[in-house]
Amino acid sequence: MLINLEIKNFAIVNALNIEWRAGMTAITGETGAGKSIAIDALSLCLGERADPAAIRPGTDKAQISAHFDISDLPVAQQFLKEHMLNNEEQDCILRRVISKNGRSKSYINGVAVTAGQLKDLGQYLISIHGQHAHQLLLKPEHQLHLLDAYAGHYSLLNAVTTQYNHFNKLQREYSELQKQQQAQAAKQQLLEYQVAELDEFALEDGEFAEIEAEHSRLSHSQTIIDTCQRELSYLYEDDQTVLSQLQHSAQQFSELSGYDNNLNPIALMLEEAAVQIEEACRELRSYSENIDQDPMRLQELEERLSKTMDLSRKHTVKPEELYTFHQQLKSELNDISSDSQRLDALEQEIADAIQAYNIAAKGLSESRHTAAKQLNELISKSMASLSMENGRFAIELTQKSQQKPAAKGFDDIEFLVSTNPGQPLQPLGKVASGGELSRISLAIQVIIAQRVTTPTLIFDEVDVGISGPTASQVGKLLRQLGKSTQVICVTHLPQVACSGHQQFFVAKSVENGETFTAMKPLEHDMRVEEIARLIGGDKISATTKASAQELLMVQSA
Repeated sequence: MLINLEIKNFAIVNALNIEWRAGMTAITGETGAGKSIAIDALSLCLGERADPAAIRPGTDKAQISAHFDISDLPVAQQFLKEHMLNNEEQDCILRRVISKNGRSKSYINGVAVTAGQLKDLGQYLISIHGQHAHQLLLKPEHQLHLLDAYAGHYSLLNAVTTQYNHFNKLQREYSELQKQQQAQAAKQQLLEYQVAELDEFALEDGEFAEIEAEHSRLSHSQTIIDTCQRELSYLYEDDQTVLSQLQHSAQQFSELSGYDNNLNPIALMLEEAAVQIEEACRELRSYSENIDQDPMRLQELEERLSKTMDLSRKHTVKPEELYTFHQQLKSELNDISSDSQRLDALEQEIADAIQAYNIAAKGLSESRHTAAKQLNELISKSMASLSMENGRFAIELTQKSQQKPAAKGFDDIEFLVSTNPGQPLQPLGKVASGGELSRISLAIQVIIAQRVTTPTLIFDEVDVGISGPTASQVGKLLRQLGKSTQVICVTHLPQVACSGHQQFFVAKSVENGETFTAMKPLEHDMRVEEIARLIGGDKISATTKASAQELLMVQSA
């Protein structure tokens, strides 16, 4: 629960330090005194959007700190532990600093955090019901939120959301692939033609180089044969061959080495050269005898080379790159084909996702119908206690006309009400007056608050449009709620103020041209004075004081 709130330089507050207690706390004050400033500051400390205009004029920054006891709040303790923000004490301090440049800083237990983290933690600490809550009551999305909050079926909601997100992801992928396929239809047709043509030609990896080499050999085969035979005669077969001359020279130097050993290496080298030439001649003879002169094969090679060059020019690639280009085209075509296969698979996955979603949404819908029946009875009884004796309340749940998955299930909701005997149930906004709407809203908020485990509930002038016996009943409802939950209520009604276990008074003053707001707790005598002011206005008489005393005794009984 909230145990302390410290405000500095916020709106017309210079400095304010408020200690809070359990039970119901009523906040009263004159019109314009700033009764809701503490609530506004607390909202800011819980992560609401920071507005530099809220900084007190003449100062550079505003600062708000809120101290909570979370010893009985395991969800908040778990949040702090998961984010490594916990401390040794079973408490939590939130702090927000707003600068004039529009920037703000947020802290949890002294550690800098984001405003989003403040908001995430804040939902476990406080629930604020504003004076315009009854206007939200007319919006279907808020009605559904209230029903779900009362039902408390968060696991069912999460299951629906998970299935919806899964469906949405598949649907987006399907739509994207469809767009790609439509854009690639013409490209696919071209690729199919190109790949078919290259498949038919079927050039192998490295084949172009092999064809070039073989073509070169076959086309020059006669030149090779003639040259081989001529050189073979010159080296080996004629009368005065290179080989015979080398052998002669080797013999001569071998004989001379008997006179000078320095000539021996030369003789040896010439002998080795003769042996090498003799070996080369044998290889040359074998090669020239086996040279292939195949005109048919040469024609095939010329045709293959010609086709390779034509296809290379057609696709503007080098001949040696044609094979790689062919494989790239096949890969692109396969990607497009796999997209088509993925589309087929996605259709089945989407159908399965819709089925899974429908199962989850059906479970959620059944839980909502059960909770709606309970709420119908509870709110109808509460309406009777709030001076709408013949009032009836009903929640109408219908399935959406189009069964397309939605994040919150397939239920449409409408709050129906009848405030007079014989009057049929009709939509809330068409039947209820402003005062009736405010009372119904308050009844719903109190009933739901009893089910939702937020340790602190704040009601900011939710009793607008209520008076007389109804106000007395509203006060008793809030006091009853305060026995199990910390309730803070900003009010202008004496009946509601008297119901509080304690009361604060907000006053505004002007000093040296500056406006200041102060909030102070009221002891019994001062509380009687304030209740008397609420009953009779600025003129407090013995009669209004007596009425205030009596009202305090009745409402706090």
